[in-house]
Amino acid sequence: MVLLGVLLLSTALVSCVSTRDVSYLQGNYSAQPTSVVNQPEEYLIVPNDVLYIRVQSAQPELTKAFNLHENEMLFGQSDPGSLYVNGYVVDNTGNILVPTVGKVLVKGLTISAAQEVVQKSIANYVRNATVVLRLVSFRVTVLGEVKTPGRYTIFNDRATVLEALGLAGDLTPLGNRRNVKLIRQTKDGSQVMLLDLTRPELLSSPYYYLLPNDALYVEPVKALTQRGNSVNLGLLFSGLGTAALLYGLFR
Repeated sequence: MVLLGVLLLSTALVSCVSTRDVSYLQGNYSAQPTSVVNQPEEYLIVPNDVLYIRVQSAQPELTKAFNLHENEMLFGQSDPGSLYVNGYVVDNTGNILVPTVGKVLVKGLTISAAQEVVQKSIANYVRNATVVLRLVSFRVTVLGEVKTPGRYTIFNDRATVLEALGLAGDLTPLGNRRNVKLIRQTKDGSQVMLLDLTRPELLSSPYYYLLPNDALYVEPVKALTQRGNSVNLGLLFSGLGTAALLYGLFR
């Protein structure tokens, strides 16, 4: 019967979480598509970034030297750690060292612009080569009231807050969706922004799109913090009282 009381208590706790507390992007939406204008700024390569480069041509023996992952599977199916460790690292001067070609300046370029620069450099050595360049050092950290906190690698230079939370398994029922902290490293130091996931304005926020090394921290709901993560005593006694009553009736 004590077990029954605990089950009733758990049900009561879950029932205290309302739909408004767990719903994202709340608002009055119709069946018609809603357009939100929020064009993210293209990411510019900086020192210590790690790039994945794959060169393809009709002469694979000439492109082998450029492909540091020759024994790996195609991009997107390889181990993220291997891609990171064996990638092209942007040095402090903004260059990557490409075999045969030498140093290629990529600092301050977008991913697409860097791909064009590398392709032109390799074209001097391999005719009709196709170059694929991706950023593999795009990592974000998600902590707090999420199901699987940790550090995640994202193969998308336009990753969003919701995408990162999805990788972490979504928020737990005790996660405060109205107060998610975004910690971002800038040249002037760390910045902390508060995001409200329940507001549709999130989609047009300049912080909706993430940058490499961003961190998200999901705080617990205020009531849980005030109780010091302890169970509400009123609910506890109510559950135990119900269990005692049922025990008296059915023993």
